[in-house]
Amino acid sequence: MRTLPLTISPEVAEARATGTPIVALESTIITHGMPFPQNVETARRVEAEVRAHGAVPATIAVMDHAVHVGLTEGQLAALGQTANAAKLSRADLAACLVTGGTGATTVAATMICAHLAGIDVFATGGIGGVHRGAETSFDISADLPELAQTPVTVVAAGAKAILDLPKSLEYLETHGVPVIAYGQDDFPAFWSRSSGLRAPLRMDSAADIAAAHLMRAQLGLAGGQLVANPIPPDAEIALQDIDPMIETALRQAALAGIAAKAVTPFLLQRIFALTDGRSLTANIALVLNNARLAAAIATEIGRQRDRP
Repeated sequence: MRTLPLTISPEVAEARATGTPIVALESTIITHGMPFPQNVETARRVEAEVRAHGAVPATIAVMDHAVHVGLTEGQLAALGQTANAAKLSRADLAACLVTGGTGATTVAATMICAHLAGIDVFATGGIGGVHRGAETSFDISADLPELAQTPVTVVAAGAKAILDLPKSLEYLETHGVPVIAYGQDDFPAFWSRSSGLRAPLRMDSAADIAAAHLMRAQLGLAGGQLVANPIPPDAEIALQDIDPMIETALRQAALAGIAAKAVTPFLLQRIFALTDGRSLTANIALVLNNARLAAAIATEIGRQRDRP
């Protein structure tokens, strides 16, 4: 049987050997979420935030027939300037590895690779979800079924507000995914602290979230947890302010015939323009906030797992 096509960076390898907590990070935020050089600068800031809070970052991407778990400075810079990197999910991860392409991992692909590397916790910006109009388009992000089958705790600022949030929560409930709002009762909406929807669960400490992660494994329950961590108050764009801009961006996407994987990058770019860059500032703030919480959860998982 062949070994897994994983290339572990020296920093991550040392963390695995010493039992230092590790936080997985996606790479589509680098290739598809922000322009250069902000993308690389933000990736470095997020990695630094994980380190500052006692864990080791493992940014994941596919390059040269391997899943790289942890990127060097040179690899990170090169990825940030790759014009045609594939946006990888469960469906195309294996194909990219076989053909030797360069691919950035979405939430779903990052969860798969993190689990293969033995990493429990993953920090991202926002998950994908059920797209608006899915009742006719059937457009549902692969992130949702991945949460139902891969045992990784994902820290995000909720689902992206461009999506149908009520249907996304219904999907997660139907498929048994715990949706845990951190420190509040409302489900956050990415740029906004509240979506106006109540989260199914609430927890107020990293220790409780870690304990729930370990209890799910003990019970033999498939899938991970979604931890919905609201954007810091000083960085949020209120829902009533950004909603009209989202509606405008959605109309523009429909008129341009944008579909499938191209939808989210297009909408994020249009909202960046419509908010005069405020959406990018908020995006960076929420990712850093999620990195801090993910590091705390990873630390707690390690501590609780080591108890006699």
